[in-house]
Amino acid sequence: MKILFVGDVVGRPGRNAVAALLPRIRAERAIDFAIVNGENAAGGAGLTADIARELNASGADVVTNGNHVWDQRQFLKDIELLPFAIRPINLAPGNPGRGWVVVRDVLVVNAIGRTFMAPADDPFRAIDALLDQLGRDAPRVRVLDWHAEATSEKVAMGWHLDGRFSAVVGSHTHVPTADARVFPQGTAHVSDTGMVGPRDSVLGVDKDIIVGRFRDGVPRRFEVAGGSVQFNSVVIDVDESTGRARSIERLDRLFGEE
Repeated sequence: MKILFVGDVVGRPGRNAVAALLPRIRAERAIDFAIVNGENAAGGAGLTADIARELNASGADVVTNGNHVWDQRQFLKDIELLPFAIRPINLAPGNPGRGWVVVRDVLVVNAIGRTFMAPADDPFRAIDALLDQLGRDAPRVRVLDWHAEATSEKVAMGWHLDGRFSAVVGSHTHVPTADARVFPQGTAHVSDTGMVGPRDSVLGVDKDIIVGRFRDGVPRRFEVAGGSVQFNSVVIDVDESTGRARSIERLDRLFGEE
């Protein structure tokens, strides 16, 4: 099974790139299953039901989230209407939605880190508890969208789940890392996939806004940048009979103006 994981989609430029490139990549690379992180898809902060459905229609079998999941307040209600959209599993009890889903015999889990992030429950224990809960009913093919800041925490989760998940794929920082590999027990890992957002920006935001904020400390409204869009993703080849990954490779494209 070939699984495509697409990094954090930033605003309308990112959504346009997903709509144009995702169907093409699925066909060219014979992708069986696609996961898209959509937590920045609504104006660079959060997600809406309409946008989640848009990503789904473009070819995302599952849409994952992160620390901006509730930035669009209506999504607190809308997520319950979207069976393909999940939020971090280790948010405090009482949060709407759920942190995992099984689609076409693939278990997809979303978790958020705690280092340099807003308070959350222990993601290691939350995932262990889920596997205990599912037991023998858990599909062999399992993918974690590991939305975290610190590379140490990201790599630690990869080792923690080696042999128990097919892939532990990092999101959140919008900067792709060069550490994609398959761990000894068959878990594919990369610390961060990157983003689908404007290349000439600071993490997808207009560069002048961020540079100005660093220089004088004056708050400014964030605006998604324009221009060419970098499409960062990884392709994971998984043996469906064992759930072990055979390989993981980067797949990066450039969309729009050159």
